[in-house]
Amino acid sequence: MQEAGTLVLVVGPSGAGKDTLLAHARRALAGDARFRFVRRVITRPAEAGGEEHDAVNAAEFARRRFALSWQAHGLSYGVPEDVADDLRAGRVVVANVSRAVVAEAALRFPVRLIEVTAPASVLAARLAARGREAAGDIAARLARRVALPPGVRVARVVNDAGLEDGVRAFVDALLGCTR
Repeated sequence: MQEAGTLVLVVGPSGAGKDTLLAHARRALAGDARFRFVRRVITRPAEAGGEEHDAVNAAEFARRRFALSWQAHGLSYGVPEDVADDLRAGRVVVANVSRAVVAEAALRFPVRLIEVTAPASVLAARLAARGREAAGDIAARLARRVALPPGVRVARVVNDAGLEDGVRAFVDALLGCTR
């Protein structure tokens, strides 16, 4: 029987660049069968911007089955249940999740974390540039704190330099999850 894979949970504050780094890493590792990048299911319209996701309404979300799901910022998010098949096959499954589900995930799956972060001033500027939220909503996102559970291996990527540097650091962190 093949060794179990690893669920790599990508976490970090809004505006840290998780979606951008994930998109570039997906392209950089496209030929590497060891990796699966999860497409999340979100109750947000597809045209709202941000990551590519499966856009569903609340009723459809409630009908689906998920390996992990959570609520944040008035939306429902889910990681499809079929990631368990990839983990059993020994793959590295990469998913952008809320820090609030890390403890649950760690109880159910072999987990590693990559925390993407940036200084508060960088986060605020990026969130404002997206144009999706009012200033009060941005302040609330920046104030949100969720502790990571003890015992989970964490790699930190500080994404405050150029895109190429951020992508390189992120891909290096992902490759580190294969050892």
